[in-house]
Amino acid sequence: MKNEQIANLFEAIADLLEIKGEVVYKTLSYRRAAESIRALGRDLEDVRQDEGLRTIPGVGKALAAKIEELLDTGQLEFYNNLVEDVPEGLLQVLTLRGVGPKSAARYWKELGVTSLEELEKAAREGRVQTLSGMGARTESALLVSLEEYRRMQSGRLLLSAAEAAANEMLQVVRGIPGVEQAEIAGSLRRRRETIGDLDVVVAAIEPEGVLDAFVNSSLVLKVLAAGGSKASVILSNGVRAQLWAYPPESFGSVLQYATGSQAHNVRLRERAQRQALSLSERGFKTRDGALIPCSEEKQVYERLGLPWIPPELREDRGELDGDVPPLLEDGDLHADLHTHTSWSDGANSIEEMARAAKEAGLQVLAITDHSQSLVVAGGLMPDEWQRQHEEIERIQDKLGDSPRLLHGAEVEILADGRLDFPDDLLEEMDIVVASLHSGFRQEPAMVTSRLLNAIQNPYVDIIGHPTGRLLGRREGVALDMEKVLAAAEERRVALEINAHPERLDLNDAYARRAVEVGCLLAINSDSHHVSGFANLPFGISVARRGWVPRNAVVNAWSKKQLFAWLDRNR
Repeated sequence: MKNEQIANLFEAIADLLEIKGEVVYKTLSYRRAAESIRALGRDLEDVRQDEGLRTIPGVGKALAAKIEELLDTGQLEFYNNLVEDVPEGLLQVLTLRGVGPKSAARYWKELGVTSLEELEKAAREGRVQTLSGMGARTESALLVSLEEYRRMQSGRLLLSAAEAAANEMLQVVRGIPGVEQAEIAGSLRRRRETIGDLDVVVAAIEPEGVLDAFVNSSLVLKVLAAGGSKASVILSNGVRAQLWAYPPESFGSVLQYATGSQAHNVRLRERAQRQALSLSERGFKTRDGALIPCSEEKQVYERLGLPWIPPELREDRGELDGDVPPLLEDGDLHADLHTHTSWSDGANSIEEMARAAKEAGLQVLAITDHSQSLVVAGGLMPDEWQRQHEEIERIQDKLGDSPRLLHGAEVEILADGRLDFPDDLLEEMDIVVASLHSGFRQEPAMVTSRLLNAIQNPYVDIIGHPTGRLLGRREGVALDMEKVLAAAEERRVALEINAHPERLDLNDAYARRAVEVGCLLAINSDSHHVSGFANLPFGISVARRGWVPRNAVVNAWSKKQLFAWLDRNR
């Protein structure tokens, strides 16, 4: 077995022991050992052959023997016996957001739950809320977490993948004779973080001919339904898509309708009814049946006495009830404050990243390679960080001040809440991004305390990808986000909207709440390659959906204002 497999098994043992009710020091010993194993820069077998397994921090005689058993046999009798006492299915229960070992133990011991299916049945029957200290609110949150888990298994597209597929479809559609206009609609136009299927709207004098040409194109693998003004298909890449084809005079109204959301459209129709109108994808109808088509989308809103609403806001979250704030725009970001190079797990050199940042229009670039404990990502030891600093100074002299390079680190928040580098080194840095990369199964209170500890450190500037989620692969940790936001606002620490399409973390709802409480935000690419700067617009999409204004985003500030903020405690 490899290091990561053994570390994962030790974490599973810790979870099962905690569910069983073992004393806390036993569970912590397995978690500390897992953390140390992940931090090794060598294979466990090599360590065993050379200095011995007991030289690994947190690994004593008993754990060393278990590692040897795993290395020799690929099995662990202790684990096999443990899952006879504690159902292994509870490990899957622990993957739900908000469920830690203590609550999983209660579901098992008090409700007889040993799997996700049994837990959902208990929640839907109202049995979870009968447990003392839980109640209807806990049960409702649990059902939401179960729904999130199902969505993760549903194969929805990441925003980046959906955009690429839609652009390919758009290129084919725009090449069909008779097409006058074609635009992306649906949840992709609203920039939802994951996309179920694609919608493209077309204006054509002969819509039926366009639909016929589309369904017979090489782009379409299977036609699900076609007729009238719409075709539903499966594309050759396996993605479901709809093509809406209407006369040019109705293009604006169908674009608005097909963009959605359903809740937003319901509110518009209600508003139209109060004006003695009915609204559909074809436009407005008066009481006497006269059609008022809208060739431009803004005409739909103008007719209803509204300003044009940006698509990202069309979720019935107050966008029709008052003034829409001025939102962040592409091009507003002048700095990227979280990037990686070949010094850790990045693919490109510092100079290559700097030149790519300049080409992307950035004025400031922070080099924030991983810290020492994240050995799996090539984390830097303190002496390596110092050598990197010297290289950055040489490159800055070579490039001049475009872009201005900042030297910092993405510092690991360890399982016990400590930061991975000492304060005297953090103080030397231009910028510190503190992030979680492990310990996601800890109880919410513990994970929250880890973030709060990082925020209180005077040298931490940004909390990177705060919930640690990976879309479609891992739910974010269940934080007490109100405590995190309050602490970040007080300390003037920015929370990151990580623009990588697999993260988009913070999400739009948390970003909006951050703005409401006065918390600062940073939109960063987390680039590990020169191509990564192209992800910044995805982070801007999250900010726009979260009603985030430009002045709340630190890397949209002027260099003078940004540097003053970074120097606030240095």
